[in-house]
Amino acid sequence: METNARLYTLNYDEVRTYLWATVFVACNIVLPQLFHLIPQGGIMFAPLSLVILAGAYKFGWKVGLLAAVASPLVNHLLTGLPAWGVLQVMTLKLIILALVAGFTAQYFKKVTLPLIIGVVLAAEVLGGLGELALTGGIAATVQDFTIGWPGLLLQVVGTYLICKYL
Repeated sequence: METNARLYTLNYDEVRTYLWATVFVACNIVLPQLFHLIPQGGIMFAPLSLVILAGAYKFGWKVGLLAAVASPLVNHLLTGLPAWGVLQVMTLKLIILALVAGFTAQYFKKVTLPLIIGVVLAAEVLGGLGELALTGGIAATVQDFTIGWPGLLLQVVGTYLICKYL
């Protein structure tokens, strides 16, 4: 499945960059609240990742990077989630996801399920290595695949649909 969806590479000197990043941060305040209504919904679905992945793939790594840095911090300040101890790891993983997604979209200039699957897997592996380096424990990284597989699936399908129809 491939689409000729319109992809953008916005720069820091464009107002649209900050507008879209703000939209994604706002989405990352509302969406996790909905998923946290489901028991273990935040861990299982990783809603911040879906928004960052779709935003970075559609509008470029710079928009994704802004949203990846701001989303967990704003969320923590407003809701207390993610917990302070998880904030550093989550931010790192979201930054990696934004960079991988944005650079992949910029290089290939198309949206396909295999590309998005590759982005998700590459970001999970790189993010897992970063998490291992920061925490020294592998349990949370393994949890991303054992408990978090519905979220990984949601990221792939959701990003494909958002990039195709947004």
